[in-house]
Amino acid sequence: MRLALRVLGLLVLLLCVAGAGAYLYLRQSLPKTAGEVRLAGLGATVEVLRDRHGIPHIYAASLEDAHFALGFVHAQDRLWQMEMNRRIGSGRLAEILGPAALETDRFMRTLGLRRVAEANLQHYDAETRRLLDAYAGGVNAFLAQSPVLPPEFWLLGVTPEPWSAADSIVWSKVMAWDLGGNWRSELLRLRLSRTLPLERIQEFLAPYPGDAYPRIPDLKALYSGMEKRLLPNAVFSHLDPDATPGSNSWVVSGARSASGKPLLAADPHLGLTAPPVWYFPHLHAPGLDAIGGTLPGVPAILVGRNDRIAWGLTNTGADVQDLYLEKLGLPFTQLEETIKVKGGADERLTVRRSRHGPLISDISKTVLEATPRGYALALRWTALEPHDLTMQAGFKIARARDWNEFLAAARALHAPPQSASYADVDGNIGFIAAGRVPVRKRANDLRGLAPAPGWDERYDWTGYVPFEALPRAFNPPGGSVILANHKIVPPKYPHHITYEWQAPYRARRIEELLSKTEKHDAASFQRMHADVVSIAVRELLPRFLAAQPHKRLAAWDATMTADSAEPLIMAAWWREFARALYADELGAAFRANWSARAVFIHNVLSGQSHWCDDVRTPAVETCDGLLAASLEKSTEDLQKRYGSDLKWGEAHVARHRHRPFTREPWLARIFDIRVPSAGDAYTVNAGAVDFNDEAEPFASRHAPSLRAVSDLADPQASVFIHSGGQSGNPLSAHYRNFAAAWARGEYVPMLTERRRLEADGVQRLVLEPRK
Repeated sequence: MRLALRVLGLLVLLLCVAGAGAYLYLRQSLPKTAGEVRLAGLGATVEVLRDRHGIPHIYAASLEDAHFALGFVHAQDRLWQMEMNRRIGSGRLAEILGPAALETDRFMRTLGLRRVAEANLQHYDAETRRLLDAYAGGVNAFLAQSPVLPPEFWLLGVTPEPWSAADSIVWSKVMAWDLGGNWRSELLRLRLSRTLPLERIQEFLAPYPGDAYPRIPDLKALYSGMEKRLLPNAVFSHLDPDATPGSNSWVVSGARSASGKPLLAADPHLGLTAPPVWYFPHLHAPGLDAIGGTLPGVPAILVGRNDRIAWGLTNTGADVQDLYLEKLGLPFTQLEETIKVKGGADERLTVRRSRHGPLISDISKTVLEATPRGYALALRWTALEPHDLTMQAGFKIARARDWNEFLAAARALHAPPQSASYADVDGNIGFIAAGRVPVRKRANDLRGLAPAPGWDERYDWTGYVPFEALPRAFNPPGGSVILANHKIVPPKYPHHITYEWQAPYRARRIEELLSKTEKHDAASFQRMHADVVSIAVRELLPRFLAAQPHKRLAAWDATMTADSAEPLIMAAWWREFARALYADELGAAFRANWSARAVFIHNVLSGQSHWCDDVRTPAVETCDGLLAASLEKSTEDLQKRYGSDLKWGEAHVARHRHRPFTREPWLARIFDIRVPSAGDAYTVNAGAVDFNDEAEPFASRHAPSLRAVSDLADPQASVFIHSGGQSGNPLSAHYRNFAAAWARGEYVPMLTERRRLEADGVQRLVLEPRK
């Protein structure tokens, strides 16, 4: 017995020693932040000063060296994220994750993002090519040091390959894909046309408040001669533009600020990931002194400021994707792809393309199920065009000195279309909704809202809206610009941008808050960023309570604070009412399209009450009856999930999911970032949920991934923050150090003045050329 105990004790000791050894070894994967490093490919000495927040301030003698150093520090802090990003876009996940990743790889190979990225390279100007190559050189200089790699590489047995310019472009394409969803709307209309009349489809996919329903042909009649498929496990997903937050940015001129100079706020809303989407650097080189948000792997400051201007980006939501029904039997362009699979045989994939684009019905069960027999569905998308110059715009915006240079840079911003806000030290403000927006023919009666017959040329695009005609404003009379993914075109604007603007709840609240203060300052803008009054809830709550009174909600002011119970009670009630309202009409398509849909629900409770009748029963149900029953069900559900201690922030936790370890519970505890959060999909401080997630139906999934307030009276007083930390290494103190501050609405300084940086304390790393 004693011997057995001694052996067990020895084994435990050996495990502890091995664990300590592994920990000490992996600690070496943290970046070197002080001293000197000699690197091949560098033109001259570069200094990297890291402040106490882990933000690198890069001082270089040339643009090329500045971007070389950016590649180096991106690789130091976010190498695994960069590896995953390029593999996602290139369709190479199965190489490291095995057969479970094949579906994603097939889809990305069929889209052909890597092929398009390589084609785009041929059209960039010489400077853009040099800077892309310099950035790649910096990443590869880091890899050439044979560093100890972050834990993910060790756990999965992955060795990173050299970085290339195409790798950077690939990830920008994936981001464009995430910001576009028009094709899903078209697919859902096609699917619903089998069971619902056009009137009901248009009610469910509700138009922008105040707009008429678009006039399109009866879809059931259009597709009536086409034989249906039956694949019972398919999912029909639609990104609800009313419920998925996009971004906010607002600007006031000096006439509306305490300083007499403009203020600009920006907070792009994206999916929460660990590490976060954004990485903050400061680049100082001849003609460049900019700080702001970059995407690791992409060498451009996309949201930020330089010494003269500040800018933000919000998703315009333009309709830049069309689906086309293509007759099988016609000749298609074909190419062969080979997908390597970890632990399995290579897979051969035949990619087919029509004249419109890739046949996505070949590789997506969702698309295939909706596609009539004898046809395929092809996707046309502006980001798949060979002349996409978006990366070129990213380099030039950061060096713009005034409105005209800003516009000149934005001209190359092609995909996805972005509404870029602007302010400068001279007192000017404005915006431009830049990007390629297709022009559809007058004879196109489908208007980009449903899959079109690919053999009929009236549905082909005829070009793009001219840059000079895109929505814009410069020094508007009211002294403010508000961008919140809402409708930004005037009533008689001559070009079609989209029918799927997001509802104006956030825009209306921003306007309310701007009007409440006569003269704004950075502090008032920060309070606006943190605002969690939900206008959608404020408008719907009286109708809910009229049907079924609730004592706690009766005195509530629709403020979605983290430490209160009322937001959770309302969200759970809303979730159950949405289920009761349209699960019967949508059938198999329901769960993938189960979301808040405030505009639709408002319309139902304001006159479209026929949706409240359950079409599966002989009785005629009423909206009041559904609301009463939904409250009862939601109360039971909350009791089971949380007991009697209800707090919105605990249920509405902002969960930053790690790729790929969020799927492994024991690893997720280490790699995921979780923090209680406030807000809902319709608040300025937004946080969208997924009702279909039975485990965490109220967790925040999309939120302000970055916040910035730029003060053009004193640019050094500008502040920003993102939702996680600068490091992608969970062993680093900078892995999650921003998360709690971000949730509280706090910021870090956006300093670029070297004297002040050094006075606050920095670590100095010198990069020297290797001779």
